[in-house]
Amino acid sequence: MGTGMSHYFVTATGTDIGKTFLTCGLIRAFRRAGARAAAIKPLVTGFDAARADESDSALLLAAMDQPASLRTLAAISPWRFTAPLSPDMAAAREGRAVSLDALTTYCRAAMEANRGPLFIEGIGGVMVPLAARATVRDWIAALDLPVLLVAGSYLGTLSHTLTAIEALHAKHIGIGALILNESENATVPVEETIESIRRYFPDIITGAIGRNATPAMFDAIARLI
Repeated sequence: MGTGMSHYFVTATGTDIGKTFLTCGLIRAFRRAGARAAAIKPLVTGFDAARADESDSALLLAAMDQPASLRTLAAISPWRFTAPLSPDMAAAREGRAVSLDALTTYCRAAMEANRGPLFIEGIGGVMVPLAARATVRDWIAALDLPVLLVAGSYLGTLSHTLTAIEALHAKHIGIGALILNESENATVPVEETIESIRRYFPDIITGAIGRNATPAMFDAIARLI
């Protein structure tokens, strides 16, 4: 599949853009091809224990053919907070704090333990605050992983996407691929949005997911990376 069995950090230009949707699709695509792909989502906010089976973490577990239990949820999402806020704010509401060192240590252990490609799904967008002076970007840089950057096709996505790419480049973070996830009620075709972005970053690898995504679409993206 593409360059093979690398691990990736999945981030986005913002919240609710499609990180989990992409990650689930890629897990299944790699597994169809015989690779033992897996995913973790270490940080979750807005977590409702009463509806845990509807969480993003549960969707990732389903893609890995695992049930969503207290044990499996804790294994892939050890930091879970109730408030639907940025991690630093959600943790503060519970008298807790997020440690970048602890996050990095957990992720490195998961990378070492997984024999196939591992997708580490972040939270929110590239610059979401994790702690007093740390953001998702710092987390990615500490892991030294290539990024799968998910963007939408809504009005305003060009500015958000170009800004996210510049922010990653400023930390010398490699972008494995930019994936456009077609937004609901989008007024501009995904292909046209990709063309606009590539005027500024002509070497970036790009892929797209339509509203009615098929397994073949995810297979194509898996081959890209």
